[in-house]
Amino acid sequence: MTIARLVNAADLGALLTLFAACDVSKSAEPARASIIWAQILAREGLAVFVSDENSRIVSTCTLITAPNLLRGGRQHGILENVATHPDFQGRGHGRAVVAAALAEAWKQDCYQVLMQSGRTDPRVHRFYEACGFVPGLRTAYAVRRPAK
Repeated sequence: MTIARLVNAADLGALLTLFAACDVSKSAEPARASIIWAQILAREGLAVFVSDENSRIVSTCTLITAPNLLRGGRQHGILENVATHPDFQGRGHGRAVVAAALAEAWKQDCYQVLMQSGRTDPRVHRFYEACGFVPGLRTAYAVRRPAK
């Protein structure tokens, strides 16, 4: 059984290596990444989960929770930065980190957890659906920062 855990301060290098292998998005430069990592570790309402195999981080996801004046005051959550090393997909690592994030969200009394995917691979969408996410419950909108 694959188990997820919360990150610790020493995990930054392993996470950057994972992100580079996953081709999800470009990571921050190392000096900037160290500053961002300290902010992540200190921020309330932000939790990063990882799954290890042979002492190597092979999967991760980030849960962001926020207070909410609506929904009876129950928080809401957002799942971000879900990534599993291509060599370790299909072994339960992605499912483990997502399940850990959702368990934490329910513990934090979130009424829902939202996530978006820009991936076109149908396997990615089947994975999220197998983790309990239901497409079409909400309509997602995004706006990007205008070019300078």
